[in-house]
Amino acid sequence: MIPAPAPLVVFDLDGTLLDTHADLVESLNHTIAILGLEPVSYDDLTHLVGQGARVMIERACRLRGHPLEGEALPALVERFVAHYAAGMPGHTQPYPGVVAAMDRLKSKGYRLAVCTNKMEKLALGLLEKLDLTGYFDAVTGGDTFEYRKPDARHLTGTITRAGGDISRTVMIGDSVNDIAVARNAAVPSIAVPFGYSDVPVSALSPDHIITHFNELTPELVETLMRDYAAKVAV
Repeated sequence: MIPAPAPLVVFDLDGTLLDTHADLVESLNHTIAILGLEPVSYDDLTHLVGQGARVMIERACRLRGHPLEGEALPALVERFVAHYAAGMPGHTQPYPGVVAAMDRLKSKGYRLAVCTNKMEKLALGLLEKLDLTGYFDAVTGGDTFEYRKPDARHLTGTITRAGGDISRTVMIGDSVNDIAVARNAAVPSIAVPFGYSDVPVSALSPDHIITHFNELTPELVETLMRDYAAKVAV
């Protein structure tokens, strides 16, 4: 009998794997300060994060009543990236229990990956500063491909890079893009409620919700994959 492919668990980064909110707010406020705009707060972040630095800056400026002209944006993105990269890892930390959860999965032969709309170099740099890169078989960002979450090809491309099998994959995230990309790629999803979603994650209809990473076990992942396969087979 041919053994089943190793399961693959794909994590979103900001608000799922890592609590990045303090550093995102700091770098975003540094960026828009040059325009004389009032700072944003953590409460604003849920409406700003999710599509990468470029969209976050555009949204923050619009929120402060200063819609950007196209030619102004590249310099602001450069300012944000330079500030954010220089401060890594800053206040950013893995969420409680996530490293232990990844150790559990790896001990059972699981593959792990990151699929984020953050720029790839920022995602890789941050994971390296936190000594987490060794956990992952692939890390893809919003600029890795020509498409990004919620486009299914961002997730399927990540699965390919990680050497995974789409029928043996689960996606974990905190926001609409994560749950939508899983749905678009026909992959079961797990949502976490402690990230940056601007609506309760239950409203996104994930396949499962965990409130702490101590709930993320190989048994849960296997059950989700089995139940999802049975559902789509009907």
